[in-house]
Formats: sequence, structure tokens, C-alpha cells
Amino acid sequence: MQSWKFEDKSLIRIGRATDNEVVLYSSVVSRLHLELRESNGKWELISRGANGTFVGDERISQVPVVDGTIVRIAPTGPKIQIRLGDVASAEEKAATKESN
Repeated sequence: MQSWKFEDKSLIRIGRATDNEVVLYSSVVSRLHLELRESNGKWELISRGANGTFVGDERISQVPVVDGTIVRIAPTGPKIQIRLGDVASAEEKAATKESN
């Protein structure tokens, strides 16, 4: 499992090309497969790949991102779970408080 953390970014590009912020080496992943874009505190997922991007079993073109969203790149490709920073940080803090 890999994880990436981005701060102060409003555009995160995911795909096979090495100039993306997230590089995935899979033949079903396009050079620029999808983008995460932030605008006014809201994130959107925009599919750019030839083999499609899926949330659940639904092929999407553009959808709002909810914390914990699981995205599949192409019908048989890798999955990515999207965690939004502020929500993830709050959950980590709560878990730390509970364990003390």
C-alpha cells in the first residue's frame, strides 16, 4: 500500500506519466488518468482516462469528492482511497485521545 500527502495544492494529477503528482505504473492507467481539483474548499474528481474512472460500480466523468471515497482506475485497475486532510486529521486526533 502506498500513500501520498499533499498540502497547499489545488490540483493533483494522477496517471502513468512521470510528471503527475501520483504516478501509477499499470497498462490500464492513462498518462493523465484523473485529476483532483479544489475550488472554494470543495474537491472534485475529474476523469481524463481512456479506460474510465469508477466510484463504486459507476463510471464517472466528474463528481464531488467525499472523504473516504474509493476510486478504481479502469475496470480492472488499481484502487485509490481519497482522504481529505482536515477530516483525516480530526479522526487521528480523536483516536489518539481515546487511546490515552
